[in-house]
Amino acid sequence: QVRLVESGGGLVQAGGSLRLSCAASGSIFSINDMGWYRQAPGKQRELVASITRGGSTNYADSVKGRFTISRDNAKNTVYLQMNSLKPEDTAVYYCNAGVRDTYAYGNYWGQGTQVTVSS
Repeated sequence: QVRLVESGGGLVQAGGSLRLSCAASGSIFSINDMGWYRQAPGKQRELVASITRGGSTNYADSVKGRFTISRDNAKNTVYLQMNSLKPEDTAVYYCNAGVRDTYAYGNYWGQGTQVTVSS
C-alpha cells in the first residue's frame, strides 16, 4: 500500500509564503511524475505544478513566477514553495504521484492540506 502525506498548509496573509511537502511511503519501486493540484470551493480541481523524475517542471499560468516545485527522489518527497501568495490561491492542495510498487503502477493522491490566504 502506498500513502502520500502532505504537510505545510496554513493561514497566511497576502504576499506571504508557504512551503508544502508531500512524502510517499510504502512498497515503492519507483515514482514517475509528481504534482500538486488544488481545489477551491465550488471549483474543479486544477493542476498547479508537476515535475518529472528527471526534474522537468510544468506550471499553471496563474502561479508561474511565484511557485516552485521540486523533489527529492531519495526521500520520495515533492515540495511546493509558494511565494507572493494571493487570496485567489486559497484552496485545498493535493499531492499526486504515479507510483510503481512491487506489483503494479498506480496513481495516488494525498489527503489534502488547506491553504488560506487572507487579504
